[in-house]
Order: sequence, then C-alpha cells, then structure tokens
Amino acid sequence: MPKANMDPKKCPMPSQDPGVRKHNFDEVALGYTYEMAVNEAKRCLNCPKKPCRSACPVNIDIPAFIACVAAEDMEGAYQVLAASSTLPAVCGRVCPQEKQCESMCVRGKMKDGEPVGIGRLERFVADWHRANGSEKPTVPASNGHRVAVIGSGPSGLTAAGDLARMGYQVTVYEALHEPGGVLVYGIPEFRLPKAIVREEIDGLRAMGVEICTNMVIGKILTVDELLGELGAEAVYIASGAGLPRFMNIPGESLKGVYSANEYLTRINLMKAYLPDSKTPIKKSRKVAVVGGGNVAMDAARSALRLGAEEVTIVYRRSMQELPARQEEVEHAMEEGVVFRILTNPVEVLGNENGEVCGMRCVEMELGEPDASGRRRPVVKPNSEFVLDVDTMIMAIGNSPNPLIRSTTPGLESNSHGCIVTDGPDGLTSRERVYAGGDAVTGAATVILAMGAGKQAAKAIDAYIRGETK
Repeated sequence: MPKANMDPKKCPMPSQDPGVRKHNFDEVALGYTYEMAVNEAKRCLNCPKKPCRSACPVNIDIPAFIACVAAEDMEGAYQVLAASSTLPAVCGRVCPQEKQCESMCVRGKMKDGEPVGIGRLERFVADWHRANGSEKPTVPASNGHRVAVIGSGPSGLTAAGDLARMGYQVTVYEALHEPGGVLVYGIPEFRLPKAIVREEIDGLRAMGVEICTNMVIGKILTVDELLGELGAEAVYIASGAGLPRFMNIPGESLKGVYSANEYLTRINLMKAYLPDSKTPIKKSRKVAVVGGGNVAMDAARSALRLGAEEVTIVYRRSMQELPARQEEVEHAMEEGVVFRILTNPVEVLGNENGEVCGMRCVEMELGEPDASGRRRPVVKPNSEFVLDVDTMIMAIGNSPNPLIRSTTPGLESNSHGCIVTDGPDGLTSRERVYAGGDAVTGAATVILAMGAGKQAAKAIDAYIRGETK
C-alpha cells in the first residue's frame, strides 16, 4: 500500500509566468510531473462513501482512478476514467471541479485543508495515456441499430461515444467545418489546446463513429429526414447554445462591438491569433468585456494576447456573485485584466466613422435577491461615467439557435428557446427525439452537457431495446 501523503494543501499546478503567457496562446497550465501526480494521489483518503463520485455528472469512480495513480498504475487509472468519460483530457482542463467533485472531498473539509486535485490528476492521467498508451480504440460489435446525433460538442460526443460502445452505428452531424462544438470555437487554445480535442475525437472515429461536417440540420437535412429515409431509429439533439445575447442598448451596431461568440470563434476556430492568419479581427487598444462568466474571462484574456493595451471586465454585480471559475479569475488578474465590478453599460459611443470610441456606464449597488438567489443590482443615482474603449465584447450569455426547433413539427420549446424534455433522460415532445446539453439548459458547463449526453445515450438504448415506450 502506498504511503499516505497527509499534506493539507494540494500540489500547486505549474504554469507559465503571467508576464510571458499574456503575450502567447500556449497553454497556461503546464500539468503535473509524474512525481507530483503520484504524491497528490496519495492525499486521497479513499472514503468508503465516495462523496466526490456522487458529485460528478458523469459518475467517474474517482477514488479508484486516484488509487491507481498512487500505485503508479497509470494505464489502469486511464481505463477507470475512460469507462465513464469520453473526454478525460478535456474535462481535466475545463471542468469546474471546485464546484463539483472537489467541493465534496473530505480532505478539503478538514481544518486548513484543501481537496485532492482531482481535475489535475485527471488531466495528468489522460495526457500520460496520450503519450504512452499503446492500446488503440476498436470498433465494438454492431447491434444492427442506427442513431443520429446533432452537434459534435461535449454532449453530442459523449452520447456518440457511449452509444458506439453499446454497438450502435452512430452518425454525428456538425454544422461547422470542424467537429468539437464549443471545445473548438469557444474555449481558447491557452486553456484547451485544439490538438487534444482532435485526438479525443479521433478516438471516437476509431470506434466507428461517423462525423459529417458542414451539415446544418434544419437546412440541409431535417430531423424528420434523419428518422425517415436516412434510417435513424432515434435522434439526439445536442446543438448547443450558439445564439448570442445583447443588451439592446444604443450603439450596439457600431464597428468594434462583438459578441463573445463571434470574437472567440474568429480567434479559436478561424485561427485569427496566428501571425499569418487572414481572419479579420480588430486590432484593439482598449477593450471592455461585458459579463462575468468563463466566456467573459476567455474573451478578455484573448484580447490581451492579441495586443490590447488595456482590457476591462465590466460586471454589474460584485466579485462574490461573479460566476466564472476562481482559477480563471485569478489567471485574468495575474495577466493584468482590470475588473470594474458593480458597473453596467447603458450606451456604446461612436465616432464620425461609426466606430466605438467609448462606453457610457452607470455604477450599481446590490438590492434584494432576485429569482436566481443573487442580490439584484440597481442603478446608483448620479453615477454615470464614460469608459474609454475602442472595442466592446458582449459576454452575457447565449441561447439555442432556433433553426432545429422551427423545422421540427411538434418539438416543444420554452420561452428562452430551449428544447423542453421530460426529465433527465432527454426525451422531447417528439417520439424518438431526445435532446440535452445547452440546447436544453441554455449555456452551461462542458461537464453538465456530457452528463446529459450519458443520460440520453442510456435512455435511447433502453428505448430501442424495447424497455421503455
């Protein structure tokens, strides 16, 4: 039995120096060394009730994979991960472990203690396997049934992988020219290298999953055609939430106003950050990013790396309500992003050429809690001021694109444009049509979308095998 490590603190993650990394798109976190990973794994108490596992949306047997790391059985650790997760190298980088598995870790509940670095260990194991694993995925024996998946983001890929393992012939339809969904168009290279996403997707292809790109469902094909002449016995809609929201304030149509979705897509999917890129993107001097989530942090940190002199996060609530991951906020601060909290824009100002030249804002103060449970921001009287900016990026959320629901008769959606499902299995108002991820919840996290994909795959299998109606 490996000797326990009772250090109350988790092993720090090695990372690039902030003064260096804010000028490049290389990955910020460098990952644990072999010795760091083994030592950190030995901090796990292997609790009999496994509270960390119950807090994982894809139900990874966390103590089991960590025990393998502590025993230096890295391939065994990977096999435990792979039994539950289609994308371990991705989750180890972008999953909000601090709000899920690590929040339940007993080590973190001890006096002056910190939880085991579960996400960091997941990343290490997945990366170790990529570099050293010799066992390649194989095509499972076919069960003779066909399923279509719409969208190749984390939810669609998870459902496709689980169904393929069960023997289904799975075809994934992706609207963009490259699969990966938000993993390739939304999350920057410095947080999630695209080579890793491609390798995870290649693993699914090796299992027999067919991925068709440039396939806009609702325009090129409809859900009814997938269920009809194309022979799918069930369809899983995992088309995400790619329709950006704006504030509907004056000046939002000026040159230099972006949605975070467009801004990050140009940088990540269309490679605007590369020196020889032909993708147009504004060379900004002073940038304001409106919003406080992970997407806002990604946009702000990307703007810095593109050469902006000053980047400001403008958020209408306080730091306590900021929804972004603490790690992302800390990294942004280390890199020099300015945080203007309790501030809200009311107008975008333009010059004679129709270009952004400023942002009129008001200061806010927190009143009574609203429906979300957070204190409602209200305008502070006589607090108006102008922020000097030449670029404004709106990062206040996204909603699902209406194309699929508008071309699928009988598919029920709610007032926010999200597809309505009957419980966690993802069954929609249409027979044989399931949905999950951001298309159902609105913009949320990668791991929650993956959890929905797993639930739907299980439900689709039960339906096709005749266990449910």
